[in-house]
Order: sequence, then structure tokens, then C-alpha cells
Amino acid sequence: MSVQYKCSSDGLMDYDEAMERFDVVLGLEVHVELGTASKMWCGCSTEFGGEPNTHICPVCLGLPGSLPVVNRKAVESAIRIGLSLGCEIAQWCRFARKQYFYPDMPKNYQISQYDEPIAHDGRVELEVDGARYEVPIERAHMEEDAGKSLHVGGATGRIQGSDHSLMDYNRAGVPLVEIVTRPVLGTGTRGPEVARAYMAHLRDMVRALGVSQGRMEQGQLRCDANVSLMPKGSTELGTRTETKNVNSLRSVEAALRHEIRRQGAVLAGGGRVRQETRMWNEAGGFTTAGRSKEQAEDYRYFPEPDLVPVAPSRAWVEQLRATLPEMPAVKRARLQAQWGLTDLEMRDINGNEGALDLIEATVAAGCDPAAARKWWLTELARAANERGVGLEDLPIAPARVAEVQELVDAGTINDKLARTVLEGVLAGEGAPARIVEARGLAVVSDDGALSTAVDAAIEANPDVAERIRGGRVQAAGALIGAVMRQLGGKADARRVRELIIDKLS
Repeated sequence: MSVQYKCSSDGLMDYDEAMERFDVVLGLEVHVELGTASKMWCGCSTEFGGEPNTHICPVCLGLPGSLPVVNRKAVESAIRIGLSLGCEIAQWCRFARKQYFYPDMPKNYQISQYDEPIAHDGRVELEVDGARYEVPIERAHMEEDAGKSLHVGGATGRIQGSDHSLMDYNRAGVPLVEIVTRPVLGTGTRGPEVARAYMAHLRDMVRALGVSQGRMEQGQLRCDANVSLMPKGSTELGTRTETKNVNSLRSVEAALRHEIRRQGAVLAGGGRVRQETRMWNEAGGFTTAGRSKEQAEDYRYFPEPDLVPVAPSRAWVEQLRATLPEMPAVKRARLQAQWGLTDLEMRDINGNEGALDLIEATVAAGCDPAAARKWWLTELARAANERGVGLEDLPIAPARVAEVQELVDAGTINDKLARTVLEGVLAGEGAPARIVEARGLAVVSDDGALSTAVDAAIEANPDVAERIRGGRVQAAGALIGAVMRQLGGKADARRVRELIIDKLS
């Protein structure tokens, strides 16, 4: 039975109305690509971006007669992830074969873990705009990644509109840890934001652990986002959809928000939500149907006969527990207190991926926290946006940023000239001091040259000079600007101001 509801221009239910009618239930399945040097079962390289089908061997292609061997480093990384999620670490677990055919899985089965994961029963606590939420973790298990489909002939590189596909198996066999939540309830209107915060937490966590770079744009962190709606007052879970392989924080939030509105419209219109996978269309900001999951798929799991069980000793687990670093939330709180930042200032840092670690490294190199924050969130963030890269990909080390600020603090350059120096460092011109010398960027601080420029500015702006003589010293800014223009922005502004006041007092 359909009921009337507020419909937006895109045909979806208004989000606020959906929140009034339904309770949201989330489920997040996150794949973390581990940063090991070799693959899960063989010695092939895991390096990103190699020529297609150059990092492969009989093992990762599943050729007859080849045998897998477990990557010990991958097991260690999985245990460290499980411990950081507050999970129990299994004393004994096995790998299993998950049987299915898909072009990107050359063996026609995936080696994974089924009913015996290496880590289980954990939780993550999050804070979103002052409210606290808990995400229950069901399991974290080890498996291998699939290859990559390259869709050719279309305008977007996606399967829609392409005329054929090619397979690159370089990624096949790369070690993964899949982190699966239990149903996440009680998020209210904040469900999509909680999911985004959870993904950000996992990204920061795996980076802190050193087990993965967590680069979502390279597929090192991917989310299958499940969502269903329950009518208010109901205790029966609704039918869920699973939006596959969402690979950015913003897209996780947007995809869930879209699915909530879409499912709300379906239910209010008397329809039935189909249990299916869905694909996120980044350009259009909507999901599309994938394959139906109305009936449970039979993957015919059975224990992997070519691999022995994994039985991490309690001593080893405790040794790994002792190596766990400071967790991201604790680190953020500590640095915020040390640097004397407001919540809003810290939020700005957290909103720029990689900024916190870069600012921390710049401060460790001797820079004032406020100055380090200023350069990374303004000039360098702008440079990263113009280049279409992340802050961490800029060709400038935190120590170089600290050297630029040191030149400012010494009065050798001013902030305007510092921007030019940063541009020079990014262009590969060398160390900041060398750029200042080579470009002749040092501030003019000679009183003779400055006095001449100040006299010229006063003569050219008699009305401004008269206001200063009348006691309106704030008008000195106009004369300082005039002097700066005369000297190409290289005047010592503080000394210029002193000379102006001295001459006109």
C-alpha cells in the first residue's frame, strides 16, 4: 500500500522525511589491501601501477601444479589489525576455498576464511560532532584480492558503454584483510556520517599500524556499504542492498544517503526493496542495480587443502600487542592539546587527508605549530588541488616547509616571499635558502633603501599621510602597501611601519 510522501526533483524521498519514517541499519564490509612486499601466496610483487600482467606467476594465476605458501607478514598484519579493533585473536583458524567464477579470479575460486576468521568480536568507538557511536565488529579475516578489469571503448573507463574488457592479473593474490561489522543501529539521522567517520578511522588506523597506506584512490581501502530501512517502531530488519567497492570517504557518505532516500521512496510507494548489489555512479551521484542477491549464494566453501591451519601462539600475539602504536583518536586529542587548537581548527586538519602527519613532522623539524598548519592547509593544499594529488604526493618534505618558516622567522623573507619559495621547492629548484639566493628574494631591510621608498610613498599619498599625522595610525597599511609595490614585495613590513610612524608622528 502506497502512502503520500515528499518527493524531491530526482524522484527520491526527502532525506529528512526518510529519517522521520524509518530507522537506518548499516553494515560495512571493508577490504584493506596490506602493504606487504609480496603477495599472499607467492613471491610476486605487490607494487601498484606496473605494466599489466607483469607481476604474476603460476601460483597467483592458479595454474595446475602450483602450490600456495602463506605470507607470514600478512598474518602478522591481520593480527595487528584485529588487536587494534579490540578483537579476540583466534588460537587456530583455517583458510577456505570460496568457489565462484568471475573473469578477475583466474583460479575460479578465492582463498579466503569462512567460519574460522583470524579475528572476531571487536568494536570501534567514534565521535561525530560531539556525539559518540559504537560500531560492533563481527570479524576480520584474511583473503586474496582479485585481478582488475579494464573496460575499453567507452568514454568513462567503466563497463557502461564499453565494447570489450581486458584483464590485468597483477592485483590477483595481493593480501587483503576484510573487516565486517555487525548491524549498526542507533545512528539516527547521522548514519551516513557515522559510516564516513568509521572509514576515516580505519584508514588512519591502518596507516598508524604501518600495515597499509590506505589509499582509497588506489583501491587499498574499499567499502561495500550495506543499508536497510525499518519502519519506526519495528524490530524486524528490512531488506538490505549492498553498494559495492566505494572508494572515497565522501562517496561512502553520499552513496548511503542516496540509498536511504531511494529505499524510502520504494517503500512509501508500496514497493519492495530488492536484495541486490548496487554500483555507485560517482559522476551522477546515484546508485544503479548490479546483480540480484534475492537467494543466498552457495559458494561451496570447503577447507583449503593446500594450506595448513594458522595457529598464532599467545606469546606472539602479546608481542604484537606490545608493538601497537598510539591510535589515531588518542593522537589527535594529544596534538590538539599540545598545539592549543580549537575543535574547528582540528576539524580543518582532519578534513585534509594526510595533513595531520605532515604538520606533526613539520613541527618535529622545528616549526611553530600554527605556521606549519598555515602552510599545509593554505598554499600547499592549493598546490595539491591544482595538481590533482594528495598532500602526501607533493614533492616537498616537512623539513623543507620548516626551513621556509625559519627564513620567515629570521626576517630573511616575509610571508609573501615564502609563497614564492614554496613554489620553487615544489618546482624542484632545491633548498629554500638556495632559492632565496638564486632568485634574489631576500627582504630589503636596509634603512636607507626603505627610507627612500617611504618618502616616495608619503609624497604620492598626501591624504593618507595627513590622516596618520592626525592620529589614525591604522591608515599606515596603505603606505606599507605602496612601499611593498615599489620594492617588489621584498620590504621588511615591520621596519617600514616603524619608519612611517617615525616620519609622520
